[in-house]
Amino acid sequence: MLHFELSLAIEVFGSDLTHIVDPWYDFALCGPGPVRVGRFRLEPDRGLGHLRHADTVIVPGWADVDRDPPAELVDAVRAAHEAGARVASLCTGAFVLAAAGLLDGRRATTHWAHTGELTRRHPRVTVDPDVLYVDGGSVLTSAGKAAAMDLCLHLVRLDHGSAVANTVARRLVVPPHRDGGQAQFVTTPVPAPGNHPLARLLPWALLRLDRALTVEDLAREAGMSSRHLARHFRSVTGTTPLQWLHTQRIRHAQELLETTDDTVDTIATATGMGTATTLRRHFARTVGVPPDAYRRTFRTRARPAPAPRG
Repeated sequence: MLHFELSLAIEVFGSDLTHIVDPWYDFALCGPGPVRVGRFRLEPDRGLGHLRHADTVIVPGWADVDRDPPAELVDAVRAAHEAGARVASLCTGAFVLAAAGLLDGRRATTHWAHTGELTRRHPRVTVDPDVLYVDGGSVLTSAGKAAAMDLCLHLVRLDHGSAVANTVARRLVVPPHRDGGQAQFVTTPVPAPGNHPLARLLPWALLRLDRALTVEDLAREAGMSSRHLARHFRSVTGTTPLQWLHTQRIRHAQELLETTDDTVDTIATATGMGTATTLRRHFARTVGVPPDAYRRTFRTRARPAPAPRG
């Protein structure tokens, strides 16, 4: 077991965040008995049999990927999924899911250094080394380290909406969402603030989502040709300028649906979609449900805390 990925799951799901949204997750650390994680000794809250009663099972990184995970762990994870649990792996935890047969015929990912080994040992799994995480519905997998946090926040977003997930991200001082825009929620990186060619342009564009920005507008603001802009976008965010803009508009629409009483027409204008019809079409295609259904689901759940001052 890798302690970094385990600590991420505990920090996100095991902390008392009822001041953000109530109820929060009822978290339990499950295992066959005390284990050593690095230099630390962990005492589980419950045995592996408790996984059958879980709604979500998080499998942290598996340290010894050269050996098969214990049969009792594999059986418990498989039984939890068969009982209806959503199962997610962080980093090399994908080896446990693969051993349980949960990844057969599915697209999955793990830490880039171990994608070859996962492919070799589990040929029925379609291993994608180039994404941060893959959401297959009831089975989710993430790449290593920071991508594990991305998947944890993605689960919060699915359960409680974007506003709550963003509030949790601010609390943890991490980027709120690394975008992709795929309906299956396969994501590609978007950078944290820092020294990269688009560091000034991306915040500038986020403040102007209500405008009909074009690639030429972005290139002009960045002081580069459209071709160079596209190259930098692909390198820094993993996607095209227009796809990145589209994803930001959808995410902004999600937050407005969760946190305001604005009409769909008003939100369409605020996000640069123009009309309610256009917003509804793109929103349903990207998120999977129409804006009104999304609002009914998350408006009653989201109670984001105010942004910290200073």
